[in-house]
Amino acid sequence: MSDDHRPIALVMALRGQGITDARVLSAIERTPRELFVDAPFQAAAYDNSALPIACGQTISQPYIVAYITEALTLDPKHRVLEIGTGSGYQAAVLSPLCRMVYTVERHRPLLKVAEARFKALKLHNVVVRHGDGLKGWPEQAPFDRIVLSAALPEIPAALLEQLKPGGILIAPVGSLNPLERESQYLVKTMQTAGGAVRETLIPVAFVPMVPGLPQEIRKPDEPENRH
Repeated sequence: MSDDHRPIALVMALRGQGITDARVLSAIERTPRELFVDAPFQAAAYDNSALPIACGQTISQPYIVAYITEALTLDPKHRVLEIGTGSGYQAAVLSPLCRMVYTVERHRPLLKVAEARFKALKLHNVVVRHGDGLKGWPEQAPFDRIVLSAALPEIPAALLEQLKPGGILIAPVGSLNPLERESQYLVKTMQTAGGAVRETLIPVAFVPMVPGLPQEIRKPDEPENRH
């Protein structure tokens, strides 16, 4: 049995910050964050702070991951769409709390590493896709819950259309100017019979959501992937 007490200390800190859902706290405690952090930051894996990862992205602060997960009010039968796989940490926390996690990432190198982590942890209910997250995953829609792991000025209609009636979408919304990140807020959108109802939650600072796919360098003899 591991003598690493950092996961328990992190859970205690999250309790102190107001996270009360026992299932969420258990998922945080049982998800080995050190596996989702790059080697230079291993010592800080259980610090309650965001850390840099490849492709100019970040692994979110554990408090923010826990807060979002709690605000989603997940049911074991829910199917969840995550936009922005990143390191895979948020998807790994969601995995034991719902039926399926569908996660989309535009950076292929990040996605490959995250997928290897899911396999190593035997998270068989996490399915990955390389693609433009702003388009969602229409073939698997509709979803009970949708979560965005990067900020955007407004929630795209294409994603709201992939949300079930009664579903919840949570996203960081606001300015994408890094000098104005204090103007970003988590926004919870609930799909009701009368239309979408929005609730502003807490201020946050996320990297911006970027449309399309990054240009990938191919070898001269490598065929172009047009999928």
